[in-house]
Amino acid sequence: MKKAVIIGAGFGGLALAIRLQAAGIPTVVLEQRDKPGGRAYVYQDQGFTFDAGPTVITDPSALEELFTLAGKRLADYVTLLPVKPFYRLCWESGKTLDYDNDSAGLEAQIARFNPRDVEGYRKFLAYSQAVFQEGYLRLGTVPFLSFRDMLSVGPQLLKLQAWQSVYQAVSRFIEDEHLRQAFSFHSLLVGGNPFATSSIYTLIHALEREWGVWFPKGGTGALVDGMVRLFRDLGGELELNAKVTQIEVQDNRARQVTLADGRTFAASAVASNGDVVNTYKKLLGKSAIGQKRATTLTRKKMSNSLFVLYFGLNQPHPQLAHHTICFGPRYEALIHDIFNGATLADDFSLYLHSPCVTDPTLAPPGCGSFYVLAPVPHLGNAPLDWSVEGPRLRERIFDYLEARYMPGLREQLVTHRMFTPADFRDTLDAHLGSAFSLEPLLTQSAWFRPHNRDSDITNLYLVGAGTHPGAGVPGVVGSAKATARLMLEDLQ
Repeated sequence: MKKAVIIGAGFGGLALAIRLQAAGIPTVVLEQRDKPGGRAYVYQDQGFTFDAGPTVITDPSALEELFTLAGKRLADYVTLLPVKPFYRLCWESGKTLDYDNDSAGLEAQIARFNPRDVEGYRKFLAYSQAVFQEGYLRLGTVPFLSFRDMLSVGPQLLKLQAWQSVYQAVSRFIEDEHLRQAFSFHSLLVGGNPFATSSIYTLIHALEREWGVWFPKGGTGALVDGMVRLFRDLGGELELNAKVTQIEVQDNRARQVTLADGRTFAASAVASNGDVVNTYKKLLGKSAIGQKRATTLTRKKMSNSLFVLYFGLNQPHPQLAHHTICFGPRYEALIHDIFNGATLADDFSLYLHSPCVTDPTLAPPGCGSFYVLAPVPHLGNAPLDWSVEGPRLRERIFDYLEARYMPGLREQLVTHRMFTPADFRDTLDAHLGSAFSLEPLLTQSAWFRPHNRDSDITNLYLVGAGTHPGAGVPGVVGSAKATARLMLEDLQ
């Protein structure tokens, strides 16, 4: 009987597993940690629940599709709650913008920054929607396996001026610098530098306007649990604490995977939802193809890393929005430091997550669960000692939040923990501690990105942030659709 083995139970691995199992391919998922979810891990401490990673669901239709093809309903497994506003954007000048799907309200806020930018925003939205139609709806789940595939979309990419950066594209339509930041920061959510990432990634704005922003009741971990339950209801197997150490290759085919405890799993097809560089460097390091791919991939430009603080307070801070973007005093210069700097900048911009605004059950009564993250350089650019730098940065961030956003924070602190670039490297096995795999440059996208199916190992597949289309929940769920299509064609 043909059997598929998937390495890693992140969103991409689980979405792929559901598609294969629903199509009748017996599938086993091997997860090295004690819980599924990958970057969407969950920490629990003293009654507080902390989502470790992604907290923004922007395309519920992609998730609904998974349940529908399995003959089930998403709503029977998880409840998605609307987030209003999508984000609150805050600047040190005191200016704020509540970014939402209310066109009239959004345009009224834009007019307070610059009346001329209302019309400019409408034109930007139309451009973003055109990119969304082409880049997400048409190509987001189509595998790019040959250069011909890339050439076929060349004319449309030229028409959309894909060589421009996100920030350049926004600036064509919008004059005010605050608003340029407001509509260009989204690429940071998938590890992209707004000043270098292709303007194709402006589609994220249209994506949010199309379906809204959602949050699973019980946290992102509840969505992971729902996907696991669906997979198991279909007869799939999930093994936890199952660290894969090798993918064994014979005659250019993956034959089996070996675990650290010595167990082996024979497979007709193997898909890795692990870090793409380390998939080739470590798991396939004994094969010539793996060594060759690893050498090529280690020359690629990796995305930034993150410093994340999870903390529980004995006060809920209802003045906050669910998602708050705290812009620091610099924008372009800080982003340059994040993606190219050899050390930490003296300033930072922050993403503050306050999920109890939407779902109070994530903390004890009268309390609040939070996390705050700062984009920082990966370990290849800034090989810092995070056992030293982490506590220093923690204190700076707590000082900043207490002074500007969360008065009384330190007195209210019940529990906290840090996750640094060293943890991305050591806990998640992320190359150089990168939080989003390869940086989503135009020259590292579509055909230029590691392919959903290896061109030499004929039954080896990739899913997740390191392959097409890229990082973010919609991206990795989309990669699962592209990869499943190839696997099912090959297996059936």
